[in-house]
Amino acid sequence: MKKTALVIFSIAALAVAGCKDKPKTEAPQQPAAGAPAQPGQMPPAGAAPAPGGDPHAGMKAQEIPAGVGKKGKITQTMNAGGYTYVEAADEKGQKVWLALPEIKVKVGDNIEFPETPPMQNFQSKTLNKTFDKIMFVPGIRIVK
Repeated sequence: MKKTALVIFSIAALAVAGCKDKPKTEAPQQPAAGAPAQPGQMPPAGAAPAPGGDPHAGMKAQEIPAGVGKKGKITQTMNAGGYTYVEAADEKGQKVWLALPEIKVKVGDNIEFPETPPMQNFQSKTLNKTFDKIMFVPGIRIVK
């Protein structure tokens, strides 16, 4: 009887201890409502997209400084789902696909882009296309 009472008391004590409030940690400060987000920065936590919305909505392509990446010439481009997909022939003549937040570009534009690890066999549902190899980049620089 004493063992049973001791086990029940122990379980009750653990249950009560587990139900206590956890110490609250200070949340990181968010920008003031209506403050503009920095380019490429996700919107503040309070500005969550509507259910089913695009979590990348509002992201803008970053400006890439001159001389930072590889050079190429756009051979194909298309926009879908808030992204611009660009096929570019690099300096060696090899073609590479890039995906970045939507921007205005055209076939024939000379560009610079940062080199990032490529994704293999990426399927774009919005384009209904599978890319053998594609690099997701934060932006490109159009060389004038």
